Amino acid sequence: MDLMDAIKGRRSIRKYKPDPVPEEVLKTILEAVRWSPSWANTQCWEVILVKDQKMKSELATVLSKGNPALSSITDAPVVAVLCGKKGVSGFYKGQAVTVKGDWLMFDTGLAMQSLCLAAHGLGLGTVVVGLFDHKKAEEILGVPQDREVVAMTPLGYPAAQGVIPKRKEISEFVFYDGYKK
Repeated sequence: MDLMDAIKGRRSIRKYKPDPVPEEVLKTILEAVRWSPSWANTQCWEVILVKDQKMKSELATVLSKGNPALSSITDAPVVAVLCGKKGVSGFYKGQAVTVKGDWLMFDTGLAMQSLCLAAHGLGLGTVVVGLFDHKKAEEILGVPQDREVVAMTPLGYPAAQGVIPKRKEISEFVFYDGYKK
């Protein structure tokens, strides 16, 4: 699949077939995460793959009842939870070196994009879920205090197609030689 086709064709998928995702397919997706760019190549991300139905049901409790991805967490065969190591990305000799502080959100975002595009290229669906009780998710998953859960995505074969969202025109977000409205 052409890269631009993958970028333009990936959709948020919230309905999944129960078909398992083969280990070789998961390894390919994780290889894409492995090669994601990161601050000074710190690779601060870690991925928890949840396949156990009971654990997925527990994880679903961290989403609000109105979250459109709620049933996806239990219905998809796999849930990928991206975590970041605190105090690594954006740090030099133990000190944050930019006004943005810890870059783990940025780096895990890059890793999540790699995961989603690789999954799409292999015929799988994803939807990035960020609105949930992160602390409760960390407790359920046993995440150590020097890590934090950033986002998660159900992962599986789509049972329904995603909607094509309206996109801004390039002229609405690009400026040349300074910010000029």
